[in-house]
Amino acid sequence: MLMGGHDTPDMVDFLGQFGFDSILIEGEHGPVDFGHISDLSRGLRTVGLDFGGQGGPQPAGRHLSHIRSGSAGHHGAACGIEDARAVVDASKYGPIGHRGAAGSRQGYGVEDYVNKANDETLVAVLFEDIVAINNLEEIVTVDHIDVFYVAPGDLAQSMILTGQTPHPDVKAAVDRGIKTIVNAGKVAGMLVNDSTVDDYQSKGVR
Repeated sequence: MLMGGHDTPDMVDFLGQFGFDSILIEGEHGPVDFGHISDLSRGLRTVGLDFGGQGGPQPAGRHLSHIRSGSAGHHGAACGIEDARAVVDASKYGPIGHRGAAGSRQGYGVEDYVNKANDETLVAVLFEDIVAINNLEEIVTVDHIDVFYVAPGDLAQSMILTGQTPHPDVKAAVDRGIKTIVNAGKVAGMLVNDSTVDDYQSKGVR
């Protein structure tokens, strides 16, 4: 995830040597603006990395205009089933959604780009609120979402436990979310570090 002072094409070049699958351009908490995305996405392509943008349904089209088919795609937050449907609607061309059909530079020379983009663009939704965890059994029924991602920091804050991600109540909510996602046969995502990665992988996080 590139954010806060490390969100430059030079940093992309540096990270390219380490074998990452994709890079998330963090446009919520850092200074990345839409004007930066074009150069960042070009930098990612030169080192063979995929590009992902973060935000809700509104910026999805502008992020995706810089994404080639077959890449990581758009990340949006969802608290309920309608939020999840809105992220899909903004991320996919018709007949699945209503992503603006003006095309993009990433479609240059790509045959049947619209359908290829629909097939290959990855869509992930983040669960950053306890309301989302409580609504998760309904949310995971939404089609065309590739990853259901639990975000513990904002989740803790929504539980009036800001900064307390190790709190037992927060951990229980995270585990409940992961279990719901995995039991639905969907792909669960989770923020991990060296001390937690094995535990969350054992719970089905991919």
